[in-house]
Amino acid sequence: MQKPREYTVIGLMSGTSLDGIDAALIRTDGADSLTHLGFITVPYEDSVRDALRACLGRRVDNDGTVARAETLMTKAHADAVRALLAQTGVAAADVDLIGFHGQTIMHDAPGGFTWQIGNGDLLAAETGIDVINDFRTNDVKHGGQGAPLIPLYHRAMAASSGLDLPVAILNIGGVANITWIGADGRLSAFDTGPGNAIINDWTRKHTGAEFDLDGQLAKSGTFHNGIVRGWLGHHYFRVAPPKSLDRDAWHVMGDLVGMNAADGAATLTRFTVESIAAARDHLPAAPKAWYVAGGGRLNPVIMDGLRDVLGVPVHSIDDLGWNGDAVEAEGFAWLAVRSLLGQPLSVPETTGCKIAVSGGKLHPAPGKTMRVG
Repeated sequence: MQKPREYTVIGLMSGTSLDGIDAALIRTDGADSLTHLGFITVPYEDSVRDALRACLGRRVDNDGTVARAETLMTKAHADAVRALLAQTGVAAADVDLIGFHGQTIMHDAPGGFTWQIGNGDLLAAETGIDVINDFRTNDVKHGGQGAPLIPLYHRAMAASSGLDLPVAILNIGGVANITWIGADGRLSAFDTGPGNAIINDWTRKHTGAEFDLDGQLAKSGTFHNGIVRGWLGHHYFRVAPPKSLDRDAWHVMGDLVGMNAADGAATLTRFTVESIAAARDHLPAAPKAWYVAGGGRLNPVIMDGLRDVLGVPVHSIDDLGWNGDAVEAEGFAWLAVRSLLGQPLSVPETTGCKIAVSGGKLHPAPGKTMRVG
Protein backbone atom coordinates (compact mmCIF):
# COMPACT_ATOMS: atom_id res chain seq x y z
CA MET A 1 0.00 0.00 0.00
CA GLN A 2 1.38 3.39 -1.00
CA LYS A 3 2.30 5.67 1.87
CA PRO A 4 0.16 8.85 1.95
CA ARG A 5 1.86 11.96 0.70
CA GLU A 6 3.23 14.32 3.34
CA TYR A 7 2.86 18.07 2.97
CA THR A 8 5.02 20.87 4.33
CA VAL A 9 2.54 23.23 5.92
CA ILE A 10 2.44 26.43 7.94
CA GLY A 11 -0.34 26.92 10.47
CA LEU A 12 -1.30 30.39 11.65
CA MET A 13 -3.36 31.04 14.76
CA SER A 14 -4.41 34.26 16.41
CA GLY A 15 -6.61 33.72 19.42
CA THR A 16 -9.26 35.86 21.05
CA SER A 17 -6.75 37.10 23.62
CA LEU A 18 -5.47 39.32 20.77
CA ASP A 19 -1.87 38.88 21.91
CA GLY A 20 -0.39 38.02 18.54
CA ILE A 21 0.24 35.39 15.89
CA ASP A 22 1.45 31.84 16.44
CA ALA A 23 3.09 30.38 13.33
CA ALA A 24 4.08 26.71 13.15
CA LEU A 25 5.81 24.77 10.38
CA ILE A 26 5.11 21.04 10.23
CA ARG A 27 5.27 18.14 7.81
CA THR A 28 2.21 15.92 7.88
CA ASP A 29 -0.14 13.69 5.92
CA GLY A 30 -3.13 15.10 7.82
CA ALA A 31 -3.48 11.85 9.76
CA ASP A 32 -0.93 10.22 12.04
CA SER A 33 2.33 11.42 10.49
CA LEU A 34 3.67 14.62 12.03
CA THR A 35 7.08 16.26 12.13
CA HIS A 36 7.62 19.57 13.93
CA LEU A 37 9.89 21.85 11.90
CA GLY A 38 9.63 25.25 13.57
CA PHE A 39 7.55 27.70 15.55
CA ILE A 40 7.47 31.42 16.20
CA THR A 41 5.20 33.85 18.03
CA VAL A 42 4.91 37.38 16.69
CA PRO A 43 3.11 39.86 18.99
CA TYR A 44 0.58 42.14 17.36
CA GLU A 45 1.64 45.75 17.06
CA ASP A 46 -0.58 48.04 19.11
CA SER A 47 -2.11 49.52 15.95
CA VAL A 48 -3.19 46.08 14.72
CA ARG A 49 -4.48 45.01 18.13
CA ASP A 50 -6.48 48.22 18.51
CA ALA A 51 -7.94 47.82 15.01
CA LEU A 52 -9.01 44.25 15.81
CA ARG A 53 -10.45 45.21 19.17
CA ALA A 54 -12.68 47.73 17.36
CA CYS A 55 -14.15 44.83 15.36
CA LEU A 56 -15.14 42.60 18.26
CA GLY A 57 -18.83 41.79 18.41
CA ARG A 58 -19.60 43.06 14.91
CA ARG A 59 -21.81 41.14 12.50
CA VAL A 60 -21.58 43.58 9.59
CA ASP A 61 -19.00 46.03 8.33
CA ASN A 62 -21.04 49.10 7.55
CA ASP A 63 -18.22 51.61 7.96
CA GLY A 64 -15.13 49.80 6.67
CA THR A 65 -13.68 49.17 10.13
CA VAL A 66 -13.52 45.41 9.64
CA ALA A 67 -12.08 45.65 6.12
CA ARG A 68 -9.27 47.92 7.32
CA ALA A 69 -8.48 45.65 10.26
CA GLU A 70 -8.58 42.58 8.02
CA THR A 71 -5.96 44.04 5.70
CA LEU A 72 -3.72 45.03 8.61
CA MET A 73 -3.92 41.63 10.32
CA THR A 74 -3.47 39.70 7.07
CA LYS A 75 -0.28 41.61 6.30
CA ALA A 76 0.87 40.96 9.88
CA HIS A 77 0.31 37.25 9.25
CA ALA A 78 2.33 37.46 6.04
CA ASP A 79 5.15 39.03 8.05
CA ALA A 80 4.91 36.16 10.54
CA VAL A 81 5.22 33.65 7.68
CA ARG A 82 8.33 35.39 6.41
CA ALA A 83 9.82 35.47 9.91
CA LEU A 84 9.14 31.75 10.40
CA LEU A 85 10.71 30.87 7.06
CA ALA A 86 13.76 32.99 7.86
CA GLN A 87 14.12 31.27 11.24
CA THR A 88 13.84 27.75 9.82
CA GLY A 89 15.76 28.36 6.60
CA VAL A 90 12.91 26.91 4.55
CA ALA A 91 12.06 28.57 1.22
CA ALA A 92 8.48 29.62 0.48
CA ALA A 93 8.66 27.52 -2.68
CA ASP A 94 9.12 24.42 -0.52
CA VAL A 95 5.95 25.05 1.51
CA ASP A 96 2.82 23.44 0.08
CA LEU A 97 0.13 25.17 2.05
CA ILE A 98 -0.79 27.66 4.78
CA GLY A 99 -3.63 26.97 7.21
CA PHE A 100 -4.88 30.46 8.09
CA HIS A 101 -7.34 30.50 10.97
CA GLY A 102 -7.85 34.25 10.88
CA GLN A 103 -9.13 36.37 13.75
CA THR A 104 -12.49 35.60 15.32
CA ILE A 105 -14.42 38.82 15.87
CA MET A 106 -17.85 37.30 16.55
CA HIS A 107 -19.00 33.79 17.42
CA ASP A 108 -22.69 33.06 17.98
CA ALA A 109 -23.17 29.34 17.50
CA PRO A 110 -26.82 29.27 18.67
CA GLY A 111 -27.53 31.94 16.07
CA GLY A 112 -25.66 30.00 13.39
CA PHE A 113 -23.09 32.77 12.94
CA THR A 114 -19.32 32.83 13.20
CA TRP A 115 -16.88 35.32 11.64
CA GLN A 116 -13.13 34.89 11.30
CA ILE A 117 -11.63 37.76 9.34
CA GLY A 118 -8.53 37.26 7.20
CA ASN A 119 -8.01 37.79 3.48
CA GLY A 120 -6.88 34.46 2.03
CA ASP A 121 -6.19 35.84 -1.44
CA LEU A 122 -4.04 38.64 -0.03
CA LEU A 123 -2.06 36.23 2.17
CA ALA A 124 -1.47 33.90 -0.80
CA ALA A 125 -0.28 36.81 -2.92
CA GLU A 126 1.97 38.17 -0.15
CA THR A 127 3.64 34.82 0.57
CA GLY A 128 3.47 32.97 -2.75
CA ILE A 129 1.97 29.98 -0.91
CA ASP A 130 -1.50 28.44 -1.31
CA VAL A 131 -3.77 29.32 1.60
CA ILE A 132 -6.74 27.59 3.18
CA ASN A 133 -8.94 29.61 5.53
CA ASP A 134 -12.60 29.80 6.63
CA PHE A 135 -12.39 26.53 8.55
CA ARG A 136 -15.54 26.97 10.64
CA THR A 137 -18.35 28.02 8.29
CA ASN A 138 -19.14 24.60 6.81
CA ASP A 139 -19.42 23.05 10.26
CA VAL A 140 -21.94 25.71 11.29
CA LYS A 141 -23.89 25.15 8.05
CA HIS A 142 -24.19 21.49 9.05
CA GLY A 143 -25.58 22.29 12.48
CA GLY A 144 -22.27 22.41 14.34
CA GLN A 145 -20.96 24.90 16.83
CA GLY A 146 -18.00 25.79 14.62
CA ALA A 147 -15.75 25.16 17.62
CA PRO A 148 -13.62 23.68 18.95
CA LEU A 149 -11.89 22.39 15.81
CA ILE A 150 -8.62 21.06 17.23
CA PRO A 151 -9.91 17.88 19.01
CA LEU A 152 -9.13 15.55 16.09
CA TYR A 153 -5.58 16.85 16.13
CA HIS A 154 -5.44 16.40 19.91
CA ARG A 155 -6.44 12.77 19.48
CA ALA A 156 -3.76 12.18 16.84
CA MET A 157 -1.12 13.70 19.12
CA ALA A 158 -2.34 11.80 22.16
CA ALA A 159 -2.06 8.53 20.23
CA SER A 160 1.54 9.33 19.35
CA SER A 161 2.33 10.09 23.00
CA GLY A 162 0.98 6.83 24.45
CA LEU A 163 -1.13 8.55 27.11
CA ASP A 164 -2.99 6.55 29.74
CA LEU A 165 -6.59 7.24 28.73
CA PRO A 166 -9.00 8.79 29.42
CA VAL A 167 -7.35 12.20 29.57
CA ALA A 168 -8.41 15.79 29.12
CA ILE A 169 -6.48 18.19 26.94
CA LEU A 170 -7.36 21.70 27.99
CA ASN A 171 -6.57 24.78 25.94
CA ILE A 172 -6.75 28.06 27.84
CA GLY A 173 -6.75 30.90 25.34
CA GLY A 174 -9.17 33.80 25.31
CA VAL A 175 -11.84 31.15 25.86
CA ALA A 176 -11.04 27.78 27.44
CA ASN A 177 -11.93 24.53 25.71
CA ILE A 178 -11.53 20.87 26.49
CA THR A 179 -10.94 17.71 24.48
CA TRP A 180 -11.77 14.52 26.39
CA ILE A 181 -10.21 11.41 24.84
CA GLY A 182 -11.52 8.03 25.97
CA ALA A 183 -9.75 4.69 26.08
CA ASP A 184 -11.41 3.65 22.81
CA GLY A 185 -10.53 6.95 21.12
CA ARG A 186 -13.98 8.36 21.70
CA LEU A 187 -14.10 12.16 21.87
CA SER A 188 -16.04 14.83 23.67
CA ALA A 189 -15.18 18.48 23.22
CA PHE A 190 -16.58 21.88 24.10
CA ASP A 191 -15.78 25.35 25.38
CA THR A 192 -15.69 25.21 29.16
CA GLY A 193 -16.15 28.94 29.73
CA PRO A 194 -13.90 31.96 30.13
CA GLY A 195 -10.16 31.73 29.62
CA ASN A 196 -7.68 34.58 29.52
CA ALA A 197 -9.75 37.21 27.71
CA ILE A 198 -11.62 38.59 30.70
CA ILE A 199 -8.47 38.56 32.84
CA ASN A 200 -6.56 40.38 30.11
CA ASP A 201 -9.31 42.95 29.65
CA TRP A 202 -9.38 43.70 33.38
CA THR A 203 -5.59 43.85 33.64
CA ARG A 204 -5.28 46.19 30.68
CA LYS A 205 -7.98 48.52 32.03
CA HIS A 206 -6.51 48.72 35.53
CA THR A 207 -2.76 48.49 34.94
CA GLY A 208 -2.15 49.16 31.26
CA ALA A 209 -0.45 45.77 30.83
CA GLU A 210 -1.78 43.48 28.11
CA PHE A 211 -1.99 40.47 30.47
CA ASP A 212 -1.33 39.40 34.04
CA LEU A 213 2.29 38.25 33.74
CA ASP A 214 2.86 35.08 35.79
CA GLY A 215 -0.44 35.74 37.53
CA GLN A 216 1.29 38.31 39.73
CA LEU A 217 -1.70 40.65 39.93
CA ALA A 218 -4.14 37.86 40.81
CA LYS A 219 -1.68 36.35 43.26
CA SER A 220 -1.48 39.61 45.17
CA GLY A 221 -5.26 39.76 45.58
CA THR A 222 -8.07 37.75 47.15
CA PHE A 223 -10.90 36.33 45.09
CA HIS A 224 -14.49 36.99 46.07
CA ASN A 225 -16.03 33.55 46.40
CA GLY A 226 -19.63 34.77 46.49
CA ILE A 227 -19.24 36.59 43.19
CA VAL A 228 -17.61 33.56 41.57
CA ARG A 229 -20.42 31.30 42.80
CA GLY A 230 -22.95 33.72 41.36
CA TRP A 231 -21.26 33.67 37.96
CA LEU A 232 -21.19 29.87 37.99
CA GLY A 233 -24.98 29.96 38.12
CA HIS A 234 -25.01 31.03 34.47
CA HIS A 235 -27.14 28.69 32.35
CA TYR A 236 -24.20 27.92 30.03
CA PHE A 237 -22.63 25.67 32.63
CA ARG A 238 -25.76 23.50 32.78
CA VAL A 239 -26.03 23.06 29.01
CA ALA A 240 -24.81 19.70 27.76
CA PRO A 241 -22.10 19.74 25.09
CA PRO A 242 -21.35 20.27 22.30
CA LYS A 243 -21.34 24.01 23.03
CA SER A 244 -19.14 27.01 22.32
CA LEU A 245 -18.75 30.65 23.26
CA ASP A 246 -17.78 34.08 22.06
CA ARG A 247 -14.91 35.74 23.96
CA ASP A 248 -17.29 38.48 25.14
CA ALA A 249 -20.05 36.19 26.38
CA TRP A 250 -19.33 37.15 30.00
CA HIS A 251 -20.84 40.44 31.12
CA VAL A 252 -19.27 40.30 34.55
CA MET A 253 -17.26 43.48 34.92
CA GLY A 254 -20.18 45.35 36.45
CA ASP A 255 -20.04 43.01 39.45
CA LEU A 256 -16.47 44.16 40.16
CA VAL A 257 -17.16 47.88 40.39
CA GLY A 258 -15.26 49.31 43.34
CA MET A 259 -12.96 46.31 43.64
CA ASN A 260 -9.21 46.95 43.50
CA ALA A 261 -7.14 45.69 40.60
CA ALA A 262 -5.61 42.73 42.44
CA ASP A 263 -8.86 41.40 43.92
CA GLY A 264 -10.63 41.79 40.57
CA ALA A 265 -7.91 39.84 38.80
CA ALA A 266 -8.02 37.15 41.49
CA THR A 267 -11.80 36.86 41.18
CA LEU A 268 -11.77 36.62 37.39
CA THR A 269 -8.93 34.11 37.49
CA ARG A 270 -10.82 31.95 39.97
CA PHE A 271 -13.87 32.10 37.71
CA THR A 272 -11.81 30.61 34.87
CA VAL A 273 -10.55 27.86 37.21
CA GLU A 274 -13.95 26.97 38.66
CA SER A 275 -15.69 27.00 35.28
CA ILE A 276 -13.13 24.51 33.99
CA ALA A 277 -13.76 22.32 37.01
CA ALA A 278 -17.50 22.51 36.35
CA ALA A 279 -16.89 20.95 32.93
CA ARG A 280 -16.28 17.60 34.64
CA ASP A 281 -20.05 17.20 35.02
CA HIS A 282 -20.33 16.85 31.24
CA LEU A 283 -17.48 14.38 30.60
CA PRO A 284 -18.23 10.72 29.79
CA ALA A 285 -15.70 9.57 32.42
CA ALA A 286 -13.25 11.19 34.80
CA PRO A 287 -9.88 11.98 33.18
CA LYS A 288 -6.86 10.35 34.75
CA ALA A 289 -4.88 13.52 34.06
CA TRP A 290 -5.29 16.95 32.51
CA TYR A 291 -2.78 18.46 30.07
CA VAL A 292 -2.95 22.21 29.60
CA ALA A 293 -2.02 24.17 26.47
CA GLY A 294 -2.32 27.83 25.58
CA GLY A 295 -1.29 30.94 27.45
CA GLY A 296 -3.21 29.96 30.58
CA ARG A 297 -0.72 27.20 31.35
CA LEU A 298 1.89 29.92 32.01
CA ASN A 299 -0.23 31.48 34.77
CA PRO A 300 0.72 29.79 38.07
CA VAL A 301 -2.48 30.99 39.75
CA ILE A 302 -4.58 29.20 37.16
CA MET A 303 -2.46 26.05 37.23
CA ASP A 304 -2.30 25.86 41.03
CA GLY A 305 -6.04 26.53 41.17
CA LEU A 306 -6.73 23.68 38.77
CA ARG A 307 -4.58 21.30 40.79
CA ASP A 308 -6.48 22.38 43.88
CA VAL A 309 -9.96 21.76 42.49
CA LEU A 310 -9.49 18.85 40.05
CA GLY A 311 -7.84 16.38 42.42
CA VAL A 312 -5.89 14.55 39.67
CA PRO A 313 -2.56 15.39 38.03
CA VAL A 314 -2.57 18.63 36.05
CA HIS A 315 0.39 19.08 33.72
CA SER A 316 1.56 21.60 31.20
CA ILE A 317 1.28 19.97 27.80
CA ASP A 318 4.99 20.78 27.39
CA ASP A 319 5.65 17.86 29.75
CA LEU A 320 4.72 15.56 26.85
CA GLY A 321 7.37 17.13 24.65
CA TRP A 322 4.75 19.23 22.86
CA ASN A 323 5.03 23.00 22.54
CA GLY A 324 2.05 24.36 24.43
CA ASP A 325 2.18 27.64 22.52
CA ALA A 326 2.24 25.90 19.14
CA VAL A 327 -0.55 23.31 19.46
CA GLU A 328 -3.35 25.34 17.89
CA ALA A 329 -1.18 26.71 15.05
CA GLU A 330 0.04 23.17 14.34
CA GLY A 331 -3.54 21.98 14.51
CA PHE A 332 -4.67 24.37 11.79
CA ALA A 333 -1.74 23.32 9.61
CA TRP A 334 -2.86 19.70 10.07
CA LEU A 335 -6.48 20.65 9.36
CA ALA A 336 -5.43 22.49 6.19
CA VAL A 337 -4.09 19.23 4.77
CA ARG A 338 -7.31 17.47 5.71
CA SER A 339 -9.29 20.25 4.05
CA LEU A 340 -7.22 19.91 0.89
CA LEU A 341 -7.91 16.17 0.85
CA GLY A 342 -11.61 16.57 1.66
CA GLN A 343 -11.29 14.78 5.00
CA PRO A 344 -13.36 15.64 8.10
CA LEU A 345 -12.35 18.59 10.24
CA SER A 346 -15.11 17.99 12.77
CA VAL A 347 -17.41 15.22 13.88
CA PRO A 348 -20.69 15.22 15.81
CA GLU A 349 -18.90 14.47 19.12
CA THR A 350 -16.72 17.59 18.86
CA THR A 351 -18.99 20.31 17.48
CA GLY A 352 -22.45 18.80 17.21
CA CYS A 353 -22.45 18.82 13.41
CA LYS A 354 -25.02 16.44 11.98
CA ILE A 355 -22.39 14.44 10.10
CA ALA A 356 -18.61 14.45 9.94
CA VAL A 357 -17.72 17.40 7.70
CA SER A 358 -14.73 18.88 5.98
CA GLY A 359 -14.41 22.60 5.37
CA GLY A 360 -12.11 25.43 4.49
CA LYS A 361 -11.64 27.53 1.36
CA LEU A 362 -8.59 27.26 -0.91
CA HIS A 363 -6.88 30.42 -2.17
CA PRO A 364 -4.22 29.46 -4.74
CA ALA A 365 -1.08 31.52 -4.86
CA PRO A 366 -0.67 33.36 -8.17
CA GLY A 367 1.10 31.15 -10.69
CA LYS A 368 1.41 28.13 -8.38
CA THR A 369 -0.04 24.67 -9.10
CA MET A 370 -0.85 22.41 -6.14
CA ARG A 371 -0.33 18.66 -6.48
CA VAL A 372 -2.84 16.78 -4.29
CA GLY A 373 -2.29 13.22 -3.11
